[in-house]
Amino acid sequence: MVTSSVVRPWLMGLQSSIVDAIEAHERAAGSTVRFARDAWQKEPGEPLQGQGLTCILEGGEVFERAGVGFSHVSGPRLPPSATQHRPELAGAPFAAMGVSLVFHPRNPYVPTVHMNVRMIEAIRPGNEPVCWFGGGMDLTPHYGFAEDCVHFHQTCRDALAPFGDDKYPRFKTWCDDYFLNKHRGEPRGIGGVFFDDFAEGGADNGFALIRAVGEAFLPAYEPIVRRRQATPWGERERQHQLVRRGRYVEFNLVWDRGTHFGLQSGGRTESILLSMPPQVAWTYQYQPEPGSPEAELTERYLKAQAWV
Repeated sequence: MVTSSVVRPWLMGLQSSIVDAIEAHERAAGSTVRFARDAWQKEPGEPLQGQGLTCILEGGEVFERAGVGFSHVSGPRLPPSATQHRPELAGAPFAAMGVSLVFHPRNPYVPTVHMNVRMIEAIRPGNEPVCWFGGGMDLTPHYGFAEDCVHFHQTCRDALAPFGDDKYPRFKTWCDDYFLNKHRGEPRGIGGVFFDDFAEGGADNGFALIRAVGEAFLPAYEPIVRRRQATPWGERERQHQLVRRGRYVEFNLVWDRGTHFGLQSGGRTESILLSMPPQVAWTYQYQPEPGSPEAELTERYLKAQAWV
């Protein structure tokens, strides 16, 4: 039976394994920068109760900023962002736990990446607890490489294959539709997979699904980092990276349900906003030079398409 006592240690183990892998990349690059580990506990009287561990690396040779957060919190009522598709649970007490990460590499040719896996449980008086799962991963390159896109999507597809042939195309489309800056009509990146409110097949199946996604993350991302991290770059690439990071910030603050859930429920702000890049730029009416690699990103890569 899936309970918090089963899911929690797996989530914390996932966090630890990813932190170790990213620190290994920094050591290989000659960097002495390591993750700071910030264990936190919600104080009595706050809207949420619970604890977590925020692991944050800043100023590395490979990663300018990398955050991997674990949280396990409970609250008296689900926030609106969690009940869009479950109106019957509005106002129900809840517990939520998960691991969320965002990595902002230093080299503009290494893509930004996001991954999240989570379980939410709502408790209605006189009823059995209602449990569901969510998560996924997506890639946000600043310069496009078809082989990176294919590898990332192939790994996602392989991870979901044991759960049915419908899962990858369904969750891939969900990701394309979700990670979209609607106010610009522009995807955040080249997608991946995303699912929310997942309860099909019961809790055991939902837990197995997030395990498959979480354990596929490093195989999906690390080969791309190794392939691109030594690519030469200069001020032109840096400025393009900063502008594209601005699009990332726009999505996270305006559209992301996870950010809204955390802020609306009284979550820990520093941990919720670990996804923010360390430096960013907004340039009025930014238009890459026609025919340039920067222009190719939006013209070819930031379009929903079949990568595998």
